[in-house]
Formats: sequence, structure tokens, C-alpha cells
Amino acid sequence: MKQKKLNRNSLINKIWIYLIIFSSLIISFLWIFQVLFLDTYYEYVKTKEVKEVANKIIKNYNEENFKELLDNYSFKENMCIEIIYKNIEIYSSNNLNRGCIGVNPKNINVINDKINFQNSNQINKLFKYTNKEFNNKIVMYGIKLSNNLYVYINSSVEILSSTTNILSRQLIYVTILVIILSLIISYFISKIISKPIVKINEQAKKMADGDYKTKFEIEENIEELNELVFTLNETKEKLEKTDEIRRELLANISHDLKTPLTMIKAYAEMIKDISYNDEEKTYEHLDTIISETDRLNLLVNDILDLSKMQSNTEELNIEKVNINQLIQNIIKRFEYDKEINIIYDGIDAFVYIDKKKIEQVMYNLISNAINYIGNDNQIIIKLSKNKTKYRIEVTDHGKGINENDIKHIWDKYYKIDRTHNRNNIGTGLGLSIVKNILEKHNFDYGVISNKNKGTTFYFEIKR
Repeated sequence: MKQKKLNRNSLINKIWIYLIIFSSLIISFLWIFQVLFLDTYYEYVKTKEVKEVANKIIKNYNEENFKELLDNYSFKENMCIEIIYKNIEIYSSNNLNRGCIGVNPKNINVINDKINFQNSNQINKLFKYTNKEFNNKIVMYGIKLSNNLYVYINSSVEILSSTTNILSRQLIYVTILVIILSLIISYFISKIISKPIVKINEQAKKMADGDYKTKFEIEENIEELNELVFTLNETKEKLEKTDEIRRELLANISHDLKTPLTMIKAYAEMIKDISYNDEEKTYEHLDTIISETDRLNLLVNDILDLSKMQSNTEELNIEKVNINQLIQNIIKRFEYDKEINIIYDGIDAFVYIDKKKIEQVMYNLISNAINYIGNDNQIIIKLSKNKTKYRIEVTDHGKGINENDIKHIWDKYYKIDRTHNRNNIGTGLGLSIVKNILEKHNFDYGVISNKNKGTTFYFEIKR
């Protein structure tokens, strides 16, 4: 069995690569924030703690047990607190830890900073120092409680070089472990995610080869993939139906073309071999040839019209038209048949339509009604109006249409299993052309049929 060549652009590899990149980014962030920025973050935390203690002192400095509170803050938070009133120290915490640089009277820089702060109008100020004695950083926060009353809070920010070294060594092992686990886990995740998509792709290839019996299905319950499967199954059904209609269309067109061509040839041979000396027979045969040629021409024109409309290559030519006059002109075309009684009830109405296209709609609807006319040989055409629309109806009193057939009558060459009183003079494309023209106009249309009572086709035009 031939092994598949590894494709770096495959879904499996793409998912695998992206997950590896994601894991690498996580590790990189850990290195950056746990090693490079650890000291900075620690200093930020200590500064925040100092300010929180300062806020507590501001809130409680009028309490009777204020000194006890200061001792408590100093002990719990491991900070040195000093209170100065009129440049005289009145309180200093006993917690003399590595952060008590601010209470050291020998530190000239600190003393000058305090004097400058007390001579300024500032309410609070943050100071940062380096304590060379203990090799650590100090943050000192000064606040003004009232006139001549100041509080200084000191806290040590230890240098975390040793901690950073420990974290660095630990992160090396963590990084190696995470990369190995990421490679393994991401591979299996990519396989799991890509498996249903690969399966769908294989099923789609079968459908592309014309196998419409293939059913799209997956075992995984993934919402987006379930929607894709549903859409593909619907597409498959529509393609199957389209293919069936295409085959039926080709079969019907072949039959409809073959029949008049056969008759034209047969009657032409009869004229040539038999009736060329008989003028009456020759004219009779020529009339048949002309009739079949007209039928052939009608079929070709209907196919071309339907093809143009479905491919959207033909634009509508909208103009203002007297629809009442248009219907009357179409009815006159059928006056040659004295057996048909067309009753028209109309009103004057001007609408915006493509005149030629709506003429074709009316002609096809009347032709269809004639094909299925009742024993009374009567067709009723009505033009009425309501508040918003004009409604055109074409009614015959034939045997009607079965309920199961109504939804299919607009399909090309759909056969309705019912008898009718006259020879079918259409091509099987008339109602499909009507549907396409009316939809292109955005007109509402439909059919109402009662068994053994007749059928009414209608469409509505906005006023």
C-alpha cells in the first residue's frame, strides 16, 4: 500500500504547529514574568502594601489606641513607622528590621528628603533608596497627617537574585517537560479535530464523483461540524434532484425535438415520393410541416428564455403599462379557436412591469388553462384590486390538481397524471418560465385548485 506523503499544509500539521506555538508562547511569558520582571513586580507589591498601611494610618490616627495600632501595623507588615511633629520624632516602631533606613538619623540623604517633603505642600510622596549595608532596596512613603505632623513608613524590597536563580533552574525543567507534553498532546488533539473533517472531505469527494447515495455523518458532537454535515446533506439532496431534473430535461427535450423532426422528415419524404403530383395533399403535408416547425420553434424559444432567466443574463425593462389593455391584447390571440369561451372581468390599472415578460406570463397561463379546460370550454380571467395590490387570476373548470402535485407544477417538464379535453399545445416549460419571470419581478404568485372543480393561477402586482 502506497504511503501518503506528509503535507505540511494539512489540517493535522497546521493544528499541531499552532498548538506548539501556543505552548511556546506560554513558556516564554513564564520566563519573562517569573524571571526577568520578578524584581520589578515584587517592588510594585511592596510599594502597594506601604501605601495601604499609610491609608490605614490616615483613617485611624485620631483613635485613642493609635500607638498600639502603629505597633501592630509595624509588626504584622514587617515595616518601620516613624512619626515626626514639628521636626521632632515622637514615635518610632521597635521593629528594627532591614527596611528601617528611614529611622536612621545618620543617613543624610533620607534626612534631607524628609526636610524637603515637610517644607513642600505635598500630601504624600514615595522615596526609593538602596541600603548598601544590607544590599537591599528600601521604599519609604511619607504622608502629611496635619500641620507639622508627618508619618514615614519604611519597607525592605529584598533583591531576589537567589530566588530568580532557583526559578530559572526550575523553569528549564518545566520548559522541557511542557514542550514534550505539548508535542504529544497537540498531536493527538490535531488528530481528533481533523478526523471528522477528513471523513467529511472523503464523503464530499464521492459526491463530487456523482455518488449521491453517500450520506454525510460524523461520530463527534461538534456544533459547527454538525451544521456543516447538515448543509452538505441538504446540498447533496438538491444536487441529486437537480441531476434528476437534468436527466429528465434532456430526455424530454430529446423526445420533443425528435418528434417534430421525425414528422417533418416523414412528410417531406411523402411530398417527394407520393403527393408531389397531388396539389391538395401537398398543401396538407406542407401545413403539417409548418405546424411541426412552429412547435419546434416554440420549444427552442422556451428553452432559450428559461436559460436566460435562470442565468440572470437578461435584465428587466421596467415601464409603465396599462395591464388591463395588455390582458385584452393577449386574449385576442386566442380568438382563432371558436370552441373556447374566454370571459374577462377587468379594470383599468397602470403598473410598472416588463411588458414583454408579463405578456409571456399571461400567454403561458392562458395556454395552460386551455390545455386543462373543463367540459364547459370556459376560461375566466379576472383583474381586481385591493388596498395595496392588483391581482390577476386565470381560472379553468377542469379536473383540478392533486394536492401532492401542486408543489411540483412549477418544475420543468413535471408530469401531472390527469386527463384533459384538448391536445397539449405547450412545451412543458410554460409554468417554469412564469415562475422565473414573476420571481424576477418580486411578485407574489400561486395556485388554488379544487378536485373536479377547476384550478386558478394568480399573481399580484403592487399598486
